[in-house]
Amino acid sequence: MPRETYQDELESLTSEVVLMAELVVDRYEMALTAAATGDRPLAEEVIDGDSEINEQYLDLEKQCTDLIALQQPVAGDLRLITASFKIITDLERIADLATNLADHTRPEQTGIHPAVDTEALGEIAGEMVTDAVEAYETADTKRCREIAQRDDTLDDDCERTNEQIIRTLLAETTTATDAEDHGESALTAASRGLLTVRDIERVGDHAVNIVARVLYMVETDDELLY
Repeated sequence: MPRETYQDELESLTSEVVLMAELVVDRYEMALTAAATGDRPLAEEVIDGDSEINEQYLDLEKQCTDLIALQQPVAGDLRLITASFKIITDLERIADLATNLADHTRPEQTGIHPAVDTEALGEIAGEMVTDAVEAYETADTKRCREIAQRDDTLDDDCERTNEQIIRTLLAETTTATDAEDHGESALTAASRGLLTVRDIERVGDHAVNIVARVLYMVETDDELLY
C-alpha cells in the first residue's frame, strides 16, 4: 500500500470512529429520553438499533486488524490504531448500556424513580463521551485530563442518588399500609433506579477509558490506564 494511501486509511479510521461515537451518543440520548418519559416505542428503537452498532464495531475491528497485519505500523501509527480499537470497544459497550437504559422504560410511566433525574444525570455522562471522542479526534491531552476529573463529580452525583433511592425505599416500606404489596412495588422501583444509576455511571467510566487511550496515544502517558 503506497504511503499516501496508508495515511488516508489512518485518517479514515479516525473519521469512522468519530461517526460511530456520534451514533452511539445519539442512541444513548434516545434511551435517556425514553426512560424519562415512558416512551416505549422510542426505547424499542434503541434496542432494535443495537445490531447496527455491533456491525459498525466489527467493521472497524477488521479495519484495525488489517492495518496492523498489512502495514506493520510502528510508534505513533501503531498507538493510533490500538487506541482506536480500544475506543470502539468502549463505544460498543456504551451502546449496550444504552440498550439497558431503554429496557428500563415502562409504557406511560414518567421517570425511572422519583429520586433519579435520569436526563440530568445521564447528560453529564453523555457529554463526557462526546468530549472524550473530540479529544481523540484532535489529540487534545489537556482535555483528556479535564474529562477524567469530571468523572469524580459524576461518581459523587451517582452515590448521592443511590443513597436517596435507598432512603425512599426505607421510608415507603416503613409507612405502607399494605406492607407486602407496596413493599414489593417499592423494591422493584428501587431496583430499576439503582440499575439506571449504575449504567449511567459506567458510561462515564467508559468515557474515562477513552481519554486514557488518547493520552497514551499522544504522550505515551499511562496515568489514566487501569
